[in-house]
Order: sequence, then structure tokens, then C-alpha cells
Amino acid sequence: MASTGLVYSENSSRPSRESDSVAPERDYPASKIAAEKLLQESGLNWSILHLGFVYGDADGHIGQMPHIAQIMRLHPANRLSMIHHRDIATFIKMGLDGILDGRIVNAVDDAPMTIFELCALAGQPMEPEATPLTHPWYGVLDGSLALSLGFLPAMATAWQAARENAL
Repeated sequence: MASTGLVYSENSSRPSRESDSVAPERDYPASKIAAEKLLQESGLNWSILHLGFVYGDADGHIGQMPHIAQIMRLHPANRLSMIHHRDIATFIKMGLDGILDGRIVNAVDDAPMTIFELCALAGQPMEPEATPLTHPWYGVLDGSLALSLGFLPAMATAWQAARENAL
């Protein structure tokens, strides 16, 4: 199941791990948690991917970041763990091969990006801000479980994707 890394608490004191409790504050992640629970209780063989910010191959998501930042009132220093389409495909293959059975796995690349950087990649630079960042770990996921299961990102960072014209 494709879920979202936004299911974790805004008040985390570190990157969110799969074993952390979930505390979605918005409707979208709350709906994902409800679906995850139904899947886990279904008796089916399951795996759940908590996806970072999904982007790649001209899908338009990075281009939407200035608008998203504005409506969600995101601080320029907020960071988001990222995941490219190509790496989602790798996770799906791992799931089909049984490697992820019965697991929740954070699906992320090697480096979170700031909202400031993402808006710049979108071609709409964001104004800097000197106010303190209130939720520094919200949207940042720990990807160490995925690495321990053999995941190796094809797009290690969004910067690599930009260099390879794969945004």
C-alpha cells in the first residue's frame, strides 16, 4: 500500500521511524492511517510504504511546491524526505518479491530537501525567513530500515535528479 510519511507527529524530536506512533493532523494522512489499519486487519499479505515527497519524470509535484508551501504556511527551512518515481518502482518490486511482507517501511532517498530549495528547483524562489522553525523534523523520515532490507536509491537526491533532467 502506498501511504504517506505525513502520518507521523509534527512534534517529533528526530526523523520519524516506522515504529513511531502515528498522529496525523490533516485529513489526507488520517485517511491513509484508516486504510492502513483496514489492510493490516484484513488477513491479506501486506506491506505499507510511508512515502516521502513523491516526484520525478515531469510529474509536476516539485512545480507545485511554491503553492503547497503557501497554503500550508511552510517555513523555508522545513525539510521533506524525498522519493523519486524510479525508486518507488524499486520498492514495489521489493514488495512483490516478499522482502517487505508484513512491514511498514519509510520509502525515502538519501537527503531531505528544504522547502526553500524545492521552491528554487520549481523556478519560484521563496523569500528567506529568520523566524525560528517550530517543527524541524516534521516530514523527515528515517530510511535506515529500507537500507537494511537492501534498498539502494537510483536517485540518491533530488539534486541528482535535477542534474539528470529527471525532475
